[in-house]
Amino acid sequence: MKQEELVKNAPAMIKDLVAGLIKKNPVEILYNFEDDDQWSIVTLHIYEEDKEISIRLHENEVYDLHLGYYDKDDEFHELVKPLSEEEKKLLPESLKKVMSKVLADEEGMRLSGSFLSK
Repeated sequence: MKQEELVKNAPAMIKDLVAGLIKKNPVEILYNFEDDDQWSIVTLHIYEEDKEISIRLHENEVYDLHLGYYDKDDEFHELVKPLSEEEKKLLPESLKKVMSKVLADEEGMRLSGSFLSK
C-alpha cells in the first residue's frame, strides 16, 4: 500500500498509533513551534518499516495526522492530514488532555503509556 493511501485511512493509523503508545514506556509529548504556529506532538516510531506516525495538536483544537517515511533513495517525506471531528473521537481523552496541557504550558511531558488507555 502506498504511503498516501495510508494517510487517507486515518482511523486505522490513529488506532495503530494509540495501540503503540499504550505499550510504550515512557511516552513523550513534546512542545514545538515555528514562527506564529505552536503545537504539541506525540510520535510513534516504527523502525522496522522506517516510518513514524504523529499527532499534532495546534491552537483551537486543530489536530493533524503526520506520516513520515523514507523512500528508496533514503529521502525523508512527510504527509499531513487534518483530522475530522469523527477522527478526533478516536483519540483517548487522556491523550487529548495531556496534549492540551503541553500546548498550554509550552513544556513537554513524559508519562507511562498505560496512562493513555484511560
